[in-house]
Amino acid sequence: MSDNTARQKWVLDPGHSEIEFKVRHLMVSNVKGNFNQFEASVFTPGSDFKQAEIECSIDSSSVDTGNVDRDQHLRSADFFNVEQFPKISFISTRVENPGNDSNYILWGDLTIAGVTKNIKLDVEFGGIQKDPWGNEKAGFSVNGKINRGEFNLKWNAPLEAGGVLVSDEVRINAEVQLVRSN
Repeated sequence: MSDNTARQKWVLDPGHSEIEFKVRHLMVSNVKGNFNQFEASVFTPGSDFKQAEIECSIDSSSVDTGNVDRDQHLRSADFFNVEQFPKISFISTRVENPGNDSNYILWGDLTIAGVTKNIKLDVEFGGIQKDPWGNEKAGFSVNGKINRGEFNLKWNAPLEAGGVLVSDEVRINAEVQLVRSN
């Protein structure tokens, strides 16, 4: 595979990608969820992801925790307020590759419910491979955490024994497969 410096566009392969989150509930266990509808585009010089420009858009109403009542609450003004803020977005601001290996640090502006914060994500680059149909694909594992209160997702309830119903820390995990767009 040649690594020419022509600007390349990569798009999300939705059948091989997922965005999940996990948050502590009752301070004793975790609740997991995911977003079912999202898209991303990445621009690189050739196949060099060290200089990638990344944009991701998530349909906030596609939140799915496997519990209809909880999902409706997450879509309400207490959390994502999907009627007023139908999209969650991420736009990269820089990519670092301190060890010059397959581990990257991705910085970007995350916007949730109208609030934008610069966040850090850890990325493991899985490599580039051609599928049986000749499509060139790249794979990534992305992990990070945010404080939901910083995005005005502050709804909570105190617990009788101390603590709160829902932790402020939200862990993010994404498995992403991109396909080079012609």
